[in-house]
Amino acid sequence: MTSSDHAPSQPDRPVQVLVYSSNRVVRQQILTALGVRPDPDGPTVAYTEVATQPALLANVDGKKFDLVILDGEASPAGGLGMSRQLKDEIYQCPPILVVVGRAQDAWLATWSRADAVVSHPINAMALASQVNALLATRRALSA
Repeated sequence: MTSSDHAPSQPDRPVQVLVYSSNRVVRQQILTALGVRPDPDGPTVAYTEVATQPALLANVDGKKFDLVILDGEASPAGGLGMSRQLKDEIYQCPPILVVVGRAQDAWLATWSRADAVVSHPINAMALASQVNALLATRRALSA
């Protein structure tokens, strides 16, 4: 797998976030929890939704994203395994947040090399907090 330039967002464009889940309901829960502006003082967010492993790989390899959110419970390719694969194969991989099935599964994020983890059921405040922290770090590194 080759890589495109995964440059962080510029102030004049929305933050680009990819959301991967084989479950449409989970994708909708994530989008609803975050909304178009998870940080009231931050930029707006433009979402790309994907439901399959091939679509995930093609999008991350071919487009610029500021953040990737993966469903750890996606099937047949779960977000934890996909996180590890993306971190191994994508040069300058964007930050990855994984949503795991249970809080007890958070330790798997270390193995997957995810930058952050939240658990189901999705808590909008916890999710927004993690997303905002990852995006702030990304912006600071690019400054």
